[in-house]
Amino acid sequence: MTPQAWINLAYLAASTLFIVAFKMMSGPRTAVRGNYLGAAGMVIAVVAACFEHNVRDGIMRHGAWPLLLLGAATVVGGGIGATMALRYPMTGMPQMVALLNGFGGAASVFVAAGELWNMGARSAGTTDAGASAPLAPWTQFAIATALTGLIGAITFWGSLVAFAKLEELPRFKKAWTNPNRHAINLGLAITTVLVGWGFITHPDWDILYWLLVVLASVLGCTLTLPIGGADMPVVICLLNSYSGLAAAAAGFVIDNNVLVIAGSLVGASGLILTAIMCQAMNRSLVGVLFGGLGTTTTANADDVYAGKVKSASAEEIAMVLENADRVVIVPGYGLAVAQAQHAVRELANALEKRGITVEYAIHPVAGRMPGHMNVLLAEADIPYEKLREMDDINPTFPETDVAIVIGANDVVNPAARTDPTSPIAGMPILDVDKAKTVVVVKRSLSPGFAGIPNPLFAADNTLMYFADGKKAILDLTAALQQG
Repeated sequence: MTPQAWINLAYLAASTLFIVAFKMMSGPRTAVRGNYLGAAGMVIAVVAACFEHNVRDGIMRHGAWPLLLLGAATVVGGGIGATMALRYPMTGMPQMVALLNGFGGAASVFVAAGELWNMGARSAGTTDAGASAPLAPWTQFAIATALTGLIGAITFWGSLVAFAKLEELPRFKKAWTNPNRHAINLGLAITTVLVGWGFITHPDWDILYWLLVVLASVLGCTLTLPIGGADMPVVICLLNSYSGLAAAAAGFVIDNNVLVIAGSLVGASGLILTAIMCQAMNRSLVGVLFGGLGTTTTANADDVYAGKVKSASAEEIAMVLENADRVVIVPGYGLAVAQAQHAVRELANALEKRGITVEYAIHPVAGRMPGHMNVLLAEADIPYEKLREMDDINPTFPETDVAIVIGANDVVNPAARTDPTSPIAGMPILDVDKAKTVVVVKRSLSPGFAGIPNPLFAADNTLMYFADGKKAILDLTAALQQG
């Protein structure tokens, strides 16, 4: 077999591992092994790429320097990635995913730029490869390079804005609500497409590529800035898809099959997940990108809560739990912020020792990214069989004695069912308000990402427990054990 045949065989093995990894990561039982297989596939792909003919030629011309640079980049990048993974809290996982999406887009932009410079140098006859024909318009290379610069730049800067929104940085906490934002975005989009067309027809004009990248960068910011916090789970999925599409386009630029396959897998899975998230929120993708959910408030909190909110202590709630047969725990982002997953497990153990059935209701967009609550509860070794999806558990809430909502807000807001003027009208929610008693653990009556009050907090069957999530659950467990 020729060296290229061995390289192609390695790419095939890596691609197979990627596909199997995606399949295994779709289930919590096999997700860890799926991650290991995906990492192994990436190692194989990177090592195989080091044996490509252009890399070998570079080593022959420049000695060990290319390998030293590659090794240094691997150590630095791997060190940064490992540090982020180990030190970033679980509540920061959505932000970390946003950054990883952005870095993937930026990498694609620079891969395309490097190959463009390399092709231009060859055309000019300034490399050892000798002179070649000038860059031709409307070729795979020209089109793929333009798409890589466009999608990669939008992904990078859009992801940075998403990161800033998820971190609730002061300048990004509020959505950009300029009334002319749609016209601005349309003008930027048209200009970007025209510049892209100009580059495809004149791929030897490098300045057009960089102008395309600059315009796409601005467009990435202006497209993401108006999106409200409630739509962030969908935006993260969409940006994940963009990063995959940018990688696939970069694969066409450098004629790398495994990059095309891996990018296509990420792009397709991101689009599928985006569609699932939109369905879970009863939102169209156009509505997410241009609707601005979470940027306005339609109801006055004083009108909803005034004189109706009932606060309770840990001892009072423990007395209610002692008489329950079935308890459903509803985790939300507040649980993640408080790092209360282990405390929740202790509470569940105390309840189960009394013969009480305990289950967990999981909304598809609870938290700030898909699967956020599943991962959080798995960290506390909570059996996956006890995690019930929304469609499965909603019909059972009328037979639930106590529903304990910890830090969730919009995903349990009955206004989605009862108020057609609400920004979340029609969004599928967990029907906790139908339980016999609802206990809501929150620091305050502050609104969720949608920015609207929650009538559940003032319902007749609701008891509010105002405290930090972890401390509240620990105190509740202690009161239950003393009863």
